[in-house]
Amino acid sequence: MSEAADRTGVLVLAATPIGQIGDAPPRLAAELAGAEVVAAEDTRRLKRLAGELGVSIGGRIVSYFEGNEQARTPALLAELLAGRRVLLVTDAGMPSVSDPGYRLVAAAVEHDVAVTAVPGPSAVLTALAVSGLPVDRFCFEGFLPRKAGERARRLAALAAEERSMVFFEAPHRTQATLAAMRDAFGGDRVGAVCRELTKTHEEVRRGPLADLVDWAADGVRGEVTIVVAGAAPVRPIATDPASLRAAVADLEAEGTGRKEAILDVARLAGVPKRLVYDAVHKDPSPTEEA
Repeated sequence: MSEAADRTGVLVLAATPIGQIGDAPPRLAAELAGAEVVAAEDTRRLKRLAGELGVSIGGRIVSYFEGNEQARTPALLAELLAGRRVLLVTDAGMPSVSDPGYRLVAAAVEHDVAVTAVPGPSAVLTALAVSGLPVDRFCFEGFLPRKAGERARRLAALAAEERSMVFFEAPHRTQATLAAMRDAFGGDRVGAVCRELTKTHEEVRRGPLADLVDWAADGVRGEVTIVVAGAAPVRPIATDPASLRAAVADLEAEGTGRKEAILDVARLAGVPKRLVYDAVHKDPSPTEEA
């Protein structure tokens, strides 16, 4: 580390409980008491959290939320460059995961400032763990676009994603989002809606997306995390005429129209549509049939 870096402070990202105060990391109280600057998404929640932990915050408290994150980052960076220990907390979970923090971390890294974390509760990992869906490979997609068209396009781009997918969503948009997922992924795709994780009214509703849409029709309350199973792995399709013809026939047997089946096989095999069309409509040669 350079001499300049030795004179800088430390940025600490601290996870906060997503529900029960008893889930707070043991180090959180010490960091709250010892930080020279505490940047909080909601200063009122911060003070309530400190009270529940029985700790007095000795450092300066500043607000740091989505609306002022970009404008306030340079001032916090200046505190770090002046050698101060800056603690960043959000309302729940780990800062920078669909919460403020990324800009400050990026600025700190760019200026060779040490960045560390107090690990702890995470709605992403908690929902994934209790969902009952595969956890060996997953991706986090955060909040989907609010506008229906943009949301549909984002989900369409994820339709072939083979990893389990984790999303955040507002309760009043949950049914609309589940309906868009059903349309993009199919009603039989399995998902889990995790509501109020670790809180008194925790609920995990699992099932096909079509059923989850019906369940959400009466309204959903509380913090919501949605986990959706990934797409089934696609078997590679050989590109010889007989294999292309057989792949189209398989799709037709499942109820897919011939035109759509030809397009799907061409996409999956990575060949021009005309090649698949010719394989289906031209008589096989004696050599192929032999």
